[in-house]
Amino acid sequence: MTRIKVCGITREEDAERAAELGVDALGFVFYAQSPRAVSPERAREIIRCLPPFVVAVGVFVDSPVSQVLSVVEICRLGAVQLHGSEDPDSCSRLPVKVIKSFRVRGDAFPEEILRYNVDAILLDTFRPGLPGGTGSTFPWEIARRAKAYGRIIVAGGLNSGNVRQAIQEAAPYAVDVSSGVESEPGRKDPERMAEFVRKVKDPCRS
Repeated sequence: MTRIKVCGITREEDAERAAELGVDALGFVFYAQSPRAVSPERAREIIRCLPPFVVAVGVFVDSPVSQVLSVVEICRLGAVQLHGSEDPDSCSRLPVKVIKSFRVRGDAFPEEILRYNVDAILLDTFRPGLPGGTGSTFPWEIARRAKAYGRIIVAGGLNSGNVRQAIQEAAPYAVDVSSGVESEPGRKDPERMAEFVRKVKDPCRS
């Protein structure tokens, strides 16, 4: 079964609804320039509402290792997702599960994946000036090729209308959605979340 992560959580009600729907992981963005950014203190309040088997993932962009470690401790994160130019050594120094993000440019395979030994690889679409959350898709066959190097998470422009196709073409470990289930940045729409989860978990139904 393909796992589901909903990213950019900023409200308790969205986190609780996602958990009720059976979402596997929730992402909390610690990148001040993102419209979905939250403080560690705010994220901790939301994470306290989560049931024990929903993983809280901290999203960082070129944060110092010391800062990441501090937020991990404050929020009791189960994993971190790194969207900047973090090198393999920085990734190996973190005492939690590490998801490293790579941006796909056109139809080119991101060869830098080969340098990293991490718990999962997230593929998103390249757009100048944006470390992630582009809202655009990339050729999903690249994700299928990348499976030779680890667990693959597909992100970028996913919604209930295309997630089944993404799963069919990429066969990923997980899918990651943010804007595709929102009514506005940082505010998740319960109906859109429910439809997205249904399309992933029940592929035989229309």
